[in-house]
Amino acid sequence: MTHTPDITRPKPELIEALRGIGAATASAELHRIGIRNTHIEGVNSWTPGHSIVGPAITLQFMPIREDVYQDDEYGDPEAQLHRHALYHCRAGDVVVVDARGKMDSGVFGEMMMTYLKGRGGAGVIIDGCLRDWPNIQKIDIGCWIKGLTPNYHTQRSIFPHGVNVPIACGNCYVAPGDIIIADDDGAVVVPIGYVDKLLHRAKAHVEWEEFSRLRLSEGGDLRRYYPLSDEARDEYEAWKSREGK
Repeated sequence: MTHTPDITRPKPELIEALRGIGAATASAELHRIGIRNTHIEGVNSWTPGHSIVGPAITLQFMPIREDVYQDDEYGDPEAQLHRHALYHCRAGDVVVVDARGKMDSGVFGEMMMTYLKGRGGAGVIIDGCLRDWPNIQKIDIGCWIKGLTPNYHTQRSIFPHGVNVPIACGNCYVAPGDIIIADDDGAVVVPIGYVDKLLHRAKAHVEWEEFSRLRLSEGGDLRRYYPLSDEARDEYEAWKSREGK
């Protein structure tokens, strides 16, 4: 019997509070509070317009070595660890995969992605590829990947090795249960212990950027409004008061 651990999920209100924070703001504010490497590099949105926030279910691939992996998992589908990552999924979860950046192994195909969508999964972040893309596109689920391949997941040189263990995805450390913020700018990892700090900083950042964007659209001075200068602070506070912020 294959057993893999589940993740600890944050309170739903924390996820909701993070939804107004984009990947770019999250990355910048985390950097300012000391977490410098949060962007999952080389992984781009293949589903433009999708924006997701959710806890990470992690899946780790390793290079095939014959004494560890005997290429027999299709004799018993329940031995396929990539299936077990999906079994853990609940509504809003994000599956994050270290596929070693390989461009010749399709981690999931249409049927697995259909199952993930049916479970309420928010999307996938894969340092690697999907397969069956013409059909996956119709599923309407967020996909941040490196590319596509017709090959299935173990057809070439990697195999699924661990579920809900710390992984390296796109040169970024991801722990199971960390929060993923992903949009058209890319995918960012929020360490679970830094969620409250990020929310405190990002709320203020989003508010002053809204004010600055308005002033810049009216021809305001970039030096005064971006970033918000001390000289514009009283004007900003008055605007907040009028807007009920």
